[in-house]
Amino acid sequence: MYTQLQLTPNCGRVPFTISSQTSYDAPSPFSLSLSTMAAAPIFRSSFVSSQPLSHNSSTIRSTPYAPISIRATATPSDPPAAAAAAFGPIKHRRPAEENIRQEARRHTESHNFSAKYVPFNAEPSSDESYSLDEIVYRSRSGGLLDVQHDMEALKKFDGEYWRSLFDSRVGKTTWPYGSGVWSKKEWVLPEIGSDDIVSAFEGNSNLFWAERFGKQFLGMSDLWVKHCGISHTGSFKDLGMTVLVSQVNRLRKMNRPVVGVGCASTGDTSAALSAYCASAGIPSIVFLPANRISLAQLVQPIANGAFVLSIDTDFDGCMQLIREVTAELPIYLANSLNSLRLEGQKTAAIEILQQFDWEVPDWVIVPGGNLGNIYAFYKGFHMCKELGLVDRIPRLVCAQAANANPLYLHYKSGWKDFKSVKAGTTFASAIQIGDPVSIDRAVYAMKHSNGIVEEATEEELMDAMAQADSTGMFICPHTGVALTALIKLRNSGIIGPTDRTVVVSTAHGLKFTQSKVDYHSKEIKDMACRFANPPVQVNADFGSVMDVLKKYLLSKDSKLH
Repeated sequence: MYTQLQLTPNCGRVPFTISSQTSYDAPSPFSLSLSTMAAAPIFRSSFVSSQPLSHNSSTIRSTPYAPISIRATATPSDPPAAAAAAFGPIKHRRPAEENIRQEARRHTESHNFSAKYVPFNAEPSSDESYSLDEIVYRSRSGGLLDVQHDMEALKKFDGEYWRSLFDSRVGKTTWPYGSGVWSKKEWVLPEIGSDDIVSAFEGNSNLFWAERFGKQFLGMSDLWVKHCGISHTGSFKDLGMTVLVSQVNRLRKMNRPVVGVGCASTGDTSAALSAYCASAGIPSIVFLPANRISLAQLVQPIANGAFVLSIDTDFDGCMQLIREVTAELPIYLANSLNSLRLEGQKTAAIEILQQFDWEVPDWVIVPGGNLGNIYAFYKGFHMCKELGLVDRIPRLVCAQAANANPLYLHYKSGWKDFKSVKAGTTFASAIQIGDPVSIDRAVYAMKHSNGIVEEATEEELMDAMAQADSTGMFICPHTGVALTALIKLRNSGIIGPTDRTVVVSTAHGLKFTQSKVDYHSKEIKDMACRFANPPVQVNADFGSVMDVLKKYLLSKDSKLH
């Protein structure tokens, strides 16, 4: 068979032809045409290495690509190998005896990126800083720490370079860049070696158009849900825990005094910690408030081999105990007091921009409990703006349960003196926190994003969850809190019908099935459960079943009335 490829640049130059004599045994002739467009990120990214280049990005700015038409024809006598040769070399797998971590060693990185701990929101004149290899959780004054990146080094590469680099890593299995977190490694932990990274290729979570919910309940055309619960352990906490446990893995190899890693948890943090520690063979210790988390959340750390302490107190009590214990024993603190976790969590914000082809949404709504996540989202968006990937950041909304709403009360007071609260019981158990560690971070994020804080009562959040589920979702109660905030802001006109809005779903609904069972069984005290959908009890005979079905179909089809 004779294979011919004709390439027409469509830019005023003479077309040219590449010919190859091949034979291919195929049932029928085939043809292929391909047009490459200048602005398509998937085209740009195919020419970008998975590692940063060593020179300034000004030399690698994308140039306008003229559309190219390619047409290939084949006759039925060509063997596959020969026909494939006409399209270029085939990429072979790594050697069979080599795993992906070993393969990564052959591609060593060379860059000048770095990061360090500094006091959160410190004065510009402050010179206090710590290496990320130090075990430190607070500044000398007792305040929070933040991870500060060498922005001048990162700015040597322009926004187009970073967009192309991050896009080029999506969907790959190259270690460690197949992870949604580590695909942004230069912005997370730039100095850690690939050998030290502990990852389940977390992140890259679904961002889906909530078409029916937006249209039916809110009159919105551009509502999206970022489902961070589609992750290794079923919550967004994986994004931060891969970073923290990777750094602990590095510290242990450096013979630092770390025997295990510990956390206080309302459920999801302990699941993530225990899974990543188990993957690395690092002991994990979990403090859980007795009888305050779901069975699905409790079983995860147990199954992953964590040492679990069920303590007769609430989350705030567990948090106080773990801080005291880690000050005395060689246990590394894994709660969001530790700013390393926020470096992983901020990548969800970068992912949202990436999934919108680097267009900025108008609003992003995040459930808030210990309040590290709302700051992480702000930090991710802000870094993208500062490094030229986008030209603005979205407005942020932090949504709290009314039974655990210290940030909401602080916001309503005009940011006057903050007062913690005694958290009441809420179905949104992961945000049942009255004295959040990251209150200062959250206030900073709200003020610098022109943000809003809203709250949801128990009935509001459960109704919102049921409404969302009725449109095909299966969300957690915390996402119900975020949807309630959206409903309130939409009804007040603050969020418009065409505003591009993203609701962050922080955990998978399968972790909270009991709350759904209780709601649809109408077994929740003092709650109407307006959207409950209990099963219909019917006798096991044809007539009874037909009567029930006819009644149901009449209620659904107005044309039958």
